[in-house]
Amino acid sequence: MGNIGNVLPRWVKRPLLLLRDRGDVMHCPCCGWSFRQFWPSGVSPVEPNSMCPKCSSLPRHRLVWLFLERNPKLLKGRIRLLHIAPEPLLQKFFKRHLNIDYLSADLFSPLAMERIDLTDIRKPDSCFDAIFCVHVLEHIPDDRKAMSEMYRVLSPGGWAILQSPVDWNRPATFEDWSITDPAERFRHFGQKDHVRIYGSDYVDRLRSVGFEVERIAFARELEANLSAKFGLDLSDDIVICRVPSKV
Repeated sequence: MGNIGNVLPRWVKRPLLLLRDRGDVMHCPCCGWSFRQFWPSGVSPVEPNSMCPKCSSLPRHRLVWLFLERNPKLLKGRIRLLHIAPEPLLQKFFKRHLNIDYLSADLFSPLAMERIDLTDIRKPDSCFDAIFCVHVLEHIPDDRKAMSEMYRVLSPGGWAILQSPVDWNRPATFEDWSITDPAERFRHFGQKDHVRIYGSDYVDRLRSVGFEVERIAFARELEANLSAKFGLDLSDDIVICRVPSKV
C-alpha cells in the first residue's frame, strides 16, 4: 500500500487490505474467508500470522469454533447455554442454532445480555446445560469461587468449555498478590489485567470444585497441514468440564 495506505481513512483502507491479502494459504473457519496470511495481533510479544483480516478471529476462537463444529453432539437437543464474556463472532455461532436457549453475561461488557459476576451467579442451581467461557478466569482473583459457581448452575451431565491461557510446561500456577501495578502485572503475567499464569495444575483446580475434566490436544490431533492452515496454536488444548450425571 505504500504511503497511500497510511493516509486513507480506515473504512477505505481495510477493504483494500483485505483484497491485498486474499489467497489460499490460511483459512478462517469462523468467516469462511481465505488469505495468503493472517494479520499480526497482540502487543508484547506481537504474534505474527494470528488475526483473521475479515472477522478478527484469533487462534483461540478458531480452535473452539472447529472443536464445536467437529463435536456436534455437544450442541444437540434443547440446550440452555450461558456464554461468559461474549465474543461477537461466537455469539453468532451459538445464535444460529435454534435449539439453544442462549444467554450471554459479563460484569462490564455492553455486548452481554445480562450483567453477572462470575463469582456470584445469581441464578438457580442446575439452570444451564452448558457454559462457554474463554480467557476469563485468569482475570478473576477468586477463580475457584468462579469455578464453583459455574459447577453449581450446571445441570447434572452438563458441560463447560473453560479456556484460559495455560503454560502446560509449568507444573504450578504462578500467583503473587503483592503485584498490583499494571505494568508489573504485564511483565509477570503477560497482560496488565491478568492476576496469574496457569500451569498444568489448572486441571486440578477445576477438579477441586467437582468437575470431571478432560484435556484434549485438539490442535495437535488435526492433520498438521490443517492446524497450520487454520492458524492454530498447537500448545492450546481444549479443556472441557462435565458435571457428573446423577446415578
